Amino acid sequence: MKINRSELETVAVKPNQYPPEGTPEIAFAGRSNVGKSSLLNLLTGRKKLARVSGSPGKTRTINFYRINDEFRIVDLPGYGYAKVSKSVSEGWGEMMERYLEQRESLRKVIQLVDIRHAPSKQDVEMYQYLRHFGLDGIVVATKADKISRNQLPKQMKLIRQTLKLSAEDIVIPVSALKKTGYEELLDTMEEILEA
Repeated sequence: MKINRSELETVAVKPNQYPPEGTPEIAFAGRSNVGKSSLLNLLTGRKKLARVSGSPGKTRTINFYRINDEFRIVDLPGYGYAKVSKSVSEGWGEMMERYLEQRESLRKVIQLVDIRHAPSKQDVEMYQYLRHFGLDGIVVATKADKISRNQLPKQMKLIRQTLKLSAEDIVIPVSALKKTGYEELLDTMEEILEA
């Protein structure tokens, strides 16, 4: 798949602000600072579609991007950032929960983890949550340029073990900086949309 057209369609906090159901959606979830905005910009071939920020926890809304007039990419708020007040992070939790539980157009959630570290407690909780709703199965290991080729198999195994992935679950190492791995992700997304 190639993304030729992408535009921010809606920024939402509550379900009544979501765009109409009917267009298939693939959502992206990950900890703050995992490289979600950089990945979305890489996938769409646009430098500033999703705002990349130096301060984690910037995305406080659910952002809906219309892609090729065929489907939507949905950018969920980053989770697990300590400097955000508890009431704010609980608000995000509720906002994400409502979206994940009630959205009929949602086909799959792609979870991002940092390849350099074992998935965090929040990553594990998020993946279990996605599994509960049948939205699991695809993990993107970001910042793949930050480890050596020799470290890659070890880190991939660590991610699989920590998240308790099945043999069918897909883990794709991606580097937004080196522009690697994203074609495989686009192919996987195409398969989701065709299923």
